[in-house]
Formats: sequence, C-alpha cells, structure tokens
Amino acid sequence: MRQQPRGDSRGILDPARLLRQVRFRRHLPAVALRPYVEHYWLVDWELTEPLTQQVVPHPAVNVVFRRGGDGPETAEVAGVGRKLFSITLSGVGRVSGVQFRPGGFRPFWLARSVAELTGRRWPVPSLADRWPPAAALVAAASAAEGPPPAGRCDGTDAERCRALDDLLLGWAPAGDPVTDEVIGLVEAIRADRTVLRVDDFARRHGLSVRRLQRLFLAHVGVGPKWVIRRYRLQEAVEQAAGGPPDWAALAADLGYSDQAHLVREFTAVIGVSPAAYARSVGWPRHGCRS
Repeated sequence: MRQQPRGDSRGILDPARLLRQVRFRRHLPAVALRPYVEHYWLVDWELTEPLTQQVVPHPAVNVVFRRGGDGPETAEVAGVGRKLFSITLSGVGRVSGVQFRPGGFRPFWLARSVAELTGRRWPVPSLADRWPPAAALVAAASAAEGPPPAGRCDGTDAERCRALDDLLLGWAPAGDPVTDEVIGLVEAIRADRTVLRVDDFARRHGLSVRRLQRLFLAHVGVGPKWVIRRYRLQEAVEQAAGGPPDWAALAADLGYSDQAHLVREFTAVIGVSPAAYARSVGWPRHGCRS
C-alpha cells in the first residue's frame, strides 16, 4: 500500500505555471480508505488576475469541495472526464478534493454503475434523491444557521484531511473482491507501459474481452481501451512538459502506430500539437511535426 502520495504532475497542463500561482498539495487519506482513495488534493489561491488551468482527467471519480472567499462551501461529484477539463480561478479561494482510485468510487456509489457519472459533474444537491450520502450532506447544510459552518475547506491541511476522512468513513464503503480486482487491473495498466492492447491484457489476466469491458464500465466508468489510451497520452504530456523527448521513440514506446498517430491523438485531446505544447511550456521545437 502506498506510503506517500504520487509526486508526478500527470494530467496537469503546464504544471510549473500552476505551482507558481497557487498552493497545490496532495495528502494520503486514513489507512482504512487507501484501498479506494488515491489521495486528497488541496488547492489555495489568492490571485490578482484570473488563472485558467487545464487538466487531462484521470479515469477516476473526484468529490470536490470548494469555497470562494467567505462564501458557502459547495460540493460536487465529478465523474470520469472524457474531454480536457478547464477551470478559471480568481480572487481568493480554496478547494479540498478527493481523487478516488479508478474503480474505487464504486463502494461509495452503493454498487451502481459508475458509468452513470461519466462525463458529468453533479452538484451534490442534484444527487440527493438518488444517493444517501448526498442527501445527508444537503440535510446538514440546511440545518446550519448563521455564518457558513466549518467544512472540508477550512483549517490546516491536517484538519481538512481529517474532515474528509470523517466524511468518507461515515459513508461506510463496503468493498468486495470484484472491486479489488478492477482496482488491481487498472493499476496494472497504469504501471506497465507495455500494456497496449485490450485483448492481450485480457488474456494475460485470464478474462474475456467482453467481461473486462463490463467490469470497467461498471466500476471505472469507461472501457479498458480508453483507460490504456488515456494513461499513455498523459505520459506523453508529462514528458513534453519536462523537456522535448524523441517523439518518434516515445510514440513507439506508448503503442502508437507511428509518430503521426501520437500527434493526431495528442492534438485531438489537448487542442494543440505536441510540439506546440512543448513550446508553450518553454521548450524549443524538437523532432515533432506541428
């Protein structure tokens, strides 16, 4: 089990610029939650001008609490995002987010298909009639009077993480062997860049392609092919941010048929070519066609 949160910037576009302008950090949850929760992510900002940040989403559900200035805390459940996510931050604000492990939200979703959430961001009140944890949060907010009560965005990092721990443990997740299996399968894809084809991966794990697809849709929210391509694309983005790689070699390593295939997929998701992205984060063009 992981003893510290991930230190990579995978999925964050131009991470150096983000870290110059906001306080961003990750923390592990309580030990009992680590089978399901990847990490907590906290962001605080005081900006003199707006900052637009883009992220290539992971194949993971997030629960996000946000407070702007002295206003009320809001909460939403964000399913797996298929498209590039963009948000503009301004003024003063705080976010406390929970990134679940891919497949890890299913026990909190009461065994419903996680695909119901895919591509959508649900304000918690809109889920109150179908998800008991949302109904409990709405009821607690309605019962509060006077100034906004202390929430998941208030206090020190330790206090914010403890509030998230208490919340999630109160939701009483009930794990099962199938959830554990799916989480392990996704982790194998993330950790092993030789995983390039769904049929090969299914055979390696003694599963039919059809069963693998059903498991991923129900527990992760997207299919295994999408997960494979997303992790490989995130790796390409991270490498571009760290300095221009040998694009042809990287395309081959990540399972693209050729460099042009990598350029097409990168451009379709990110909105610019790999070379243009590398230039935008301060690197000269090197070996990749625009």
